[in-house]
Amino acid sequence: MISQQHGQHSDRPMVVTSLEDADGFRCVDIFVRPDRTFGFKEFRRDPEDAGRWTLVGDYSHQSYSTKDEAFRAAATSLPWFAETIEYGSK
Repeated sequence: MISQQHGQHSDRPMVVTSLEDADGFRCVDIFVRPDRTFGFKEFRRDPEDAGRWTLVGDYSHQSYSTKDEAFRAAATSLPWFAETIEYGSK
């Protein structure tokens, strides 16, 4: 996703947090929409894809009031993500 540049308005969501697993092969982007609701998407990066991120889980149809709610929903929906954030907090 493309973030907004200073002084420009966009109707596209803006990524506010992007968290990778320890191996750097999976990622969750938490984003905010122009209406100030939040959502998330899941990506993976494979060597055969030249290191590009590929969307593997589009949860953007779900809407959350806060960044923390979106973060918790991602952890509930994605077991690997829950393990990653649990590991990172130790």
